[in-house]
Amino acid sequence: MATLFRENGIDWDKVNYFNEPFTVENLTTLVKKTGVRPIKLTRGAAAAGLTDDSADADVIAAMVADPNLIQRPIVEVGDKAVLARPVERALELIGKI
Repeated sequence: MATLFRENGIDWDKVNYFNEPFTVENLTTLVKKTGVRPIKLTRGAAAAGLTDDSADADVIAAMVADPNLIQRPIVEVGDKAVLARPVERALELIGKI
C-alpha cells in the first residue's frame, strides 16, 4: 500500500489498530463509510462463530474484541472507505483510476 501511494504522490497516515484499538463507535462509523455489512470486512468469521445471519452489532463487537478478524487494509478518505483488496481499490476511492 505504501509503495502504491508513494508512486501516485498521495500523502497518507497509517493507523495500526492493534496499537490504537477500535471502539465500537469508531469501527461502526468506519464500516458505515464502506457501505457494506461488517461481516464482509472480516476474515475467519466462521471460526469466530459469525455468519451472514449474525447481527451487525455482534460482528462489530467481535471485531473490536479480536482485531485479527478485521480484513485489511481499509482505506478511509473523507466520508468514504473501502477494503483495499486489491490495493488498486484504494486508488479508485481517491479518484486516481
